[in-house]
Amino acid sequence: MGMEAAADAGIYRLSDELAIVQSLDFFTPVVDDPYDFGQIAAANSLSDIYAVGARPITAMNIVCFPVKDEPKDVLKQILLGGIEKIHEAGALLIGGHSVEDKEPKYGLSVTGVVHPEKFLSNAGARPGNELVLTKPIGTGILTTAIKAGLAGSQEKKEVIKVMKTLNRDASKLMMELGASGATDITGFGLAGHALEMALASKCTLTIEAGKVPVLKGTREFLVMGLIPEGDYSNKEFCKKSFVIASDVHPDLVTILFDAQTSGGLLISIPPQKAEELVKRLKDLGHIYTARVGYVTEGGAMVKIEP
Repeated sequence: MGMEAAADAGIYRLSDELAIVQSLDFFTPVVDDPYDFGQIAAANSLSDIYAVGARPITAMNIVCFPVKDEPKDVLKQILLGGIEKIHEAGALLIGGHSVEDKEPKYGLSVTGVVHPEKFLSNAGARPGNELVLTKPIGTGILTTAIKAGLAGSQEKKEVIKVMKTLNRDASKLMMELGASGATDITGFGLAGHALEMALASKCTLTIEAGKVPVLKGTREFLVMGLIPEGDYSNKEFCKKSFVIASDVHPDLVTILFDAQTSGGLLISIPPQKAEELVKRLKDLGHIYTARVGYVTEGGAMVKIEP
């Protein structure tokens, strides 16, 4: 599996029993604290490996940093946050590369392993399946509020906690329970990544907007106009492939297109297993996990219903 259908990671078969999985991601800071930023960036980079049901084994740092303008301790804290998440994932840091840049950037190149016949992709949604989302949305709007100095301490704490959380448990359970497809929710938002899944799977995904978990404060900051530029471009790029019910509130539609950082997994799973997946993830502390829609036959498109 490679770049076709906007796959989350590349997969290369080494033998009948083993394939390697590779992905890379890095970005500029989304929060003020460098240690939190390192954790979030690492969790985000590891997410693509988890999205295909693989196990990360090694990671390499990708670092851009203004060494002449910022204290080196800031860089140290970013890297400490990153390596903590790498170790939490059960992987090893084996090197990396750094360059001098005017703006800090950090992420990982990650290698994982998976059985070559036992992995998931965003082309695996099947008619009759239900859709389960494992994290709330709204991180793009909330991090914009943080940058504007308007987010409260509890809102900051919760959004950072969500972004730092690994998708490891969700990945393990979706494989155990027989999910057919998955993708992780990042820059294109829940709606955009659902469309990628619909296109790759050649079916229709229906998102029930009222069931989607949304971080507290997201709607209030949206009304204040704290909307990332990427949210508008996401909606504009995807709008021809969407059918949006007239009674879905426009604000909620905007949130569905909100660009996420280190979002959850969107999982296509048989309905008899969806309830068990939600319950078991909630029992493990992933309290926002919810069934948010379903898959049907038809054109490659996304419907948004109340």
